Amino acid sequence: MASVSTYLNFSRNTEEAFNFYKTVFGTGFQGNGIMRFRDIPPVDGAPPLPEADLDLVMHVTLPILGGHLLMGTDAPESMGFRLKQGNNVYINLEPDTRAETERLFKALSEGGTVEQELQDMFWGDYYGSCRDKFGVQWMFNCAAKPEE
Repeated sequence: MASVSTYLNFSRNTEEAFNFYKTVFGTGFQGNGIMRFRDIPPVDGAPPLPEADLDLVMHVTLPILGGHLLMGTDAPESMGFRLKQGNNVYINLEPDTRAETERLFKALSEGGTVEQELQDMFWGDYYGSCRDKFGVQWMFNCAAKPEE
């Protein structure tokens, strides 16, 4: 079955970020949990990873909302990665209720930066955006009307 997920690269703090997201969304890691670079079998001719990189996160998967998977890895320079955080990726969440939208917005913006406070927008949704304490950008669109 086809699916879409969001993959995030971090600079040595993937585990911290995903443990935070796990508490926000109340879900658990899929598969074997957190896979480490030390789990990669040796490859003939490939240089060994530095000891400091062996316990970094090679891969982790966390279901968040509506079947969407958030995946991530540490991007060690020893493997040729040159991580540059930018403004080219947002994760768009569309919770079912305004209460859930507000809960997620508050949790994800804590320690980060609110870009736009949650508010009713001209297209009819309750919308806001933030950058969390790990530099990941989140958008919130809730079509539910206020509880009366």
